Amino acid sequence: MTRLLPTSTAGSLPKPSWLAEPETLWSPWKLQGEALTDGKHDALRVSLQEQQQSGVDIVSDGEQTRQHFVTTFIEHLSGVDFENRKTVRIRDRYDASVPTIVGPISRQKPVFVEDAKFLRQQTKQPIKWALPGPMTMIDTLYDDHYQSREQLAWEFAKILNQEAKELEAAGVDIIQFDEPAFNVFFDDVNDWGIACLERAIEGLKCETAVHICYGYGIKANTDWKKTLGTEWRQYEQVFPKLQQSNIDIISLECHNSHVPIELLELIRGKKVMVGAVDVASDTIETAEEVASTLRKALEFVDADKLYPCTNCGMAPLSRDVARGKLTALSAGAAIVRQELAGEV
Repeated sequence: MTRLLPTSTAGSLPKPSWLAEPETLWSPWKLQGEALTDGKHDALRVSLQEQQQSGVDIVSDGEQTRQHFVTTFIEHLSGVDFENRKTVRIRDRYDASVPTIVGPISRQKPVFVEDAKFLRQQTKQPIKWALPGPMTMIDTLYDDHYQSREQLAWEFAKILNQEAKELEAAGVDIIQFDEPAFNVFFDDVNDWGIACLERAIEGLKCETAVHICYGYGIKANTDWKKTLGTEWRQYEQVFPKLQQSNIDIISLECHNSHVPIELLELIRGKKVMVGAVDVASDTIETAEEVASTLRKALEFVDADKLYPCTNCGMAPLSRDVARGKLTALSAGAAIVRQELAGEV
């Protein structure tokens, strides 16, 4: 990016009501067959236009083409039985019915590559594509085959690397790996989680990012946040090793959270997607509120490495609220951009 403080979204944006149930995570598709394919592409166009009209610099598909940020990718792999489901504890927070690993996993064909090519055809702006990270993938399954979290994560890392290389070839500028599990399983992250992530980006020439947040604004997450006290220091556990990693960009949550802003010093030198928009509230930030968050981050992140962003995905929000928040993000970034230009 040549522009200072380029804005982007962390991930999902609301889906149109004709494609899936509004303001609902993991809502079933309302269309089938070719109509579903067309509907996803139409929704992608709408999402792209809304990002552009809101002034977002690095655009995405808004996750219009996937139902769930983890399982939609897993659905395309062999070795996974979606009929044989088990209840597991997701990120030590809530129980969910998940598919079972029943044999060796492999990727038979590309998952998101055609959708990424379609997005690339629609815009000349930089595009970002999100994939689930290896550790978050293993936390969203019941493993009845490998019976080793670490071994399964390495297998997923190899598969993700195959997909990532094809996404890069399709013209994706930034490939982001969503790893909310990095905020929970600290020992595993440092022992092998970051190494698995580096395996997933092996050989890529495009920029890579890891998104580590405190989750969507759903009850299971907001209830968990209430137990974390007045200071959320989870990032402190994994930032030192991430700072030494090959990942280019670290995407995190700042606005309306209890993350001490000085923790950003631990990743000094990395590009940072600073979450300056709260996704757990319908209240639309003012441009000045966004600017205030960015100014605080600039004490610990060099200006040419700061990317204003949303805290997490916005799929559970209404389209009006999401649009308002994106507009505020762009307006807040513009204020700080102007301030920085005045200092030169």
